[in-house]
Amino acid sequence: MRKKPNLELRMDRCASLLAEDPQRLRGRWRSLYPEARALYLEIGCGKGRFTVETAAQNPDCLFVAIERVPDAMIIAMERAKAQDLNNVCFIDADAARLRDYFAPGEVERIYLNFSDPWPSNRHAKRRLTHTDFLMRYRQVLCPGGQIHFKTDNRDLYEWSLFQFPKAGFSLSEVDRDLHRDGIRGVFTDYEEKFYNLGTPINRCVGTLAQLPDGMRGWMDPLDKREASGTPAPKEEAPSRQNLPQ
Repeated sequence: MRKKPNLELRMDRCASLLAEDPQRLRGRWRSLYPEARALYLEIGCGKGRFTVETAAQNPDCLFVAIERVPDAMIIAMERAKAQDLNNVCFIDADAARLRDYFAPGEVERIYLNFSDPWPSNRHAKRRLTHTDFLMRYRQVLCPGGQIHFKTDNRDLYEWSLFQFPKAGFSLSEVDRDLHRDGIRGVFTDYEEKFYNLGTPINRCVGTLAQLPDGMRGWMDPLDKREASGTPAPKEEAPSRQNLPQ
């Protein structure tokens, strides 16, 4: 992505939308928007079209958007500011560390929109629908909480359909051509591009259910590394939405 001009000045203008220390808000995100009936989280919001438009349609919900790329985040923040939204907050955070930013049961819904498919098998653990990530989402989702997953990548989608049940999520709304009968839901910028090219969009919903017995002894690999003193790997890229379009 081309570096945005006057980035620091533009970020300053949108400072009210940025939570610079999300760990301090753990367990009390709703204090930012007390009338919120639910907290929705988008991991890798890119340029923010989905978050901003969805927040505008749901003024009774608080939306928290994670983005690691400042040049993408500033566009998202400026979109929210232009609509004068006060139920949106942005954070620069690591998706593998959600429990550091959100208390158990604090999040009602997580959106994963067009995440990097990491096609190489050796990078499978970097996919945001890998069981390790799904188990991390369990740590912050409330009972009955949901993950809404969309991707244009069929291989990632089919692989992910097997991962959700492994981590104790029941699947619904499984659709391999979401927009076959016309546009459904809010687009991301990335989604619109591929919709116009005729690429089918895949979508499903995973709802928090009983954890399978085989996962009850699961330990976060990050905790294992810390316990052994192994250096942490390079942080994951949260989404393809911040790539050039």
